[in-house]
Amino acid sequence: MVLYKLEDFEPNYRETFEGRDINGLGVYTQGTDEKIGTVSDALVDEEGHFRYLVVDLGFWIFGKKVLLPIGRARIDYNVDRVYTIGLTREQAEDLPEFNERLALDYDYEERVRGVYRQPTDYTRPLEASTPVEGTIPVDTSYQPAATTPTYNRDTYNYEHEPSLYGVNEQDHQTLRLYEERLVAGKRRQKTGEVAIGKHVETETARVAVPIERERVVIERVTPADAGTAVSGREADFREGEVARVEIHEETPEIRKEAFLREEVRVRKVVEQDTVETQETVRREELDVNAGNLPIEER
Repeated sequence: MVLYKLEDFEPNYRETFEGRDINGLGVYTQGTDEKIGTVSDALVDEEGHFRYLVVDLGFWIFGKKVLLPIGRARIDYNVDRVYTIGLTREQAEDLPEFNERLALDYDYEERVRGVYRQPTDYTRPLEASTPVEGTIPVDTSYQPAATTPTYNRDTYNYEHEPSLYGVNEQDHQTLRLYEERLVAGKRRQKTGEVAIGKHVETETARVAVPIERERVVIERVTPADAGTAVSGREADFREGEVARVEIHEETPEIRKEAFLREEVRVRKVVEQDTVETQETVRREELDVNAGNLPIEER
């Protein structure tokens, strides 16, 4: 059975963990909450099933890495920790060292599995409890030996030992359902430009101007005393006498003046309107296929 490093098998493995990285998580014993190391890698088989977490024990044993079967690990992303199930610090020290430069063969994995197959309560004496007055003391110094299953390299399969390689918390899995929603936003864009200027137009204007002209009117009339003799002194015959009368007339005089006709004020106003748009959105619904089994939904 060939094992691969997680990143070599699936470079985009972080998408499986919702963008989180399993590497770097602290490894703690369950119950005692004692830190024993840090996850440095994960190993998967040819089908991509998780088989081991590589734990760096550098926290107290510098440079040593060991394998933790995935069935003995519980990942808690709420606190960024991995808790070991049924593994003590002493057992971790007894595990064979993992070297990625060496091939992982059946014999090496059997050495690893041999440590995990030995329950803690079966491998060392328990501390005797102090009897309480009124009770019967019970000898709990040793427990019965555990039965170790036997396998061979030709028939062994990881499914033979679900306690080591089965995925934990199968009855408490979380399935997230997603849906798409329309999020309305606005984007300001230029729709055009209005240019306002002025130019000069010419036209012919007409105006009426009243004017006056002078002319000479000569009237010849017969006086009432016509025919009456006059004295020689009164009748003064002189040659060359001229009467002069000046004649005037008015001519139109036109000039141009500029006057303010009107003002043009330019401003912008904002009009509000509601525009409806539509788009197709998706939503995940839960499909439950339980046959005739009773299912309770909460």
